[in-house]
Amino acid sequence: MKVKTYILLLLFFAFFSCQFFDKKVPNKEELLQEELKKINWEEVDEFPTVNNCDSLLDKEAQKHCFFDYLIQNIQERIGLDTLQILYPEVDTINLMVTINPDASIVFTTEKPTDTITYDIKVIDSILQSKLVNFPQVEPAVKRGVKVKSQFVLPVILKVEE
Repeated sequence: MKVKTYILLLLFFAFFSCQFFDKKVPNKEELLQEELKKINWEEVDEFPTVNNCDSLLDKEAQKHCFFDYLIQNIQERIGLDTLQILYPEVDTINLMVTINPDASIVFTTEKPTDTITYDIKVIDSILQSKLVNFPQVEPAVKRGVKVKSQFVLPVILKVEE
């Protein structure tokens, strides 16, 4: 009798315990798509940076330090005199800066938005020649991976005295 009861108990547990393990395994593709939807692709976890700004712990301060460094370095390199002589009526140009994951940098001039016009090709050629060997910039980071980032910097050509 004990053997029969033991066998019945084993069958009972085997039958009902299988239901606990009958859960569906989530589809990898569905999980990936859910995670991708949660990510804000318009923002980075870490902004691009330069050595001068690495020691700052506050993200906002590091961001401001980086942009100030870029603008100052660009203004020093392009020789504001050249652009002021060519285009005396232009006080600011918008510069599209692209920092690639491999730390390469591409500078291009944005089309003017106001009534003042200038030859973008001329300004781009000046920029390309003056911004060669630009200091090393560390790319932006998103989820631990270096990513491409783009932003527009206003470069002031005329400083009011």
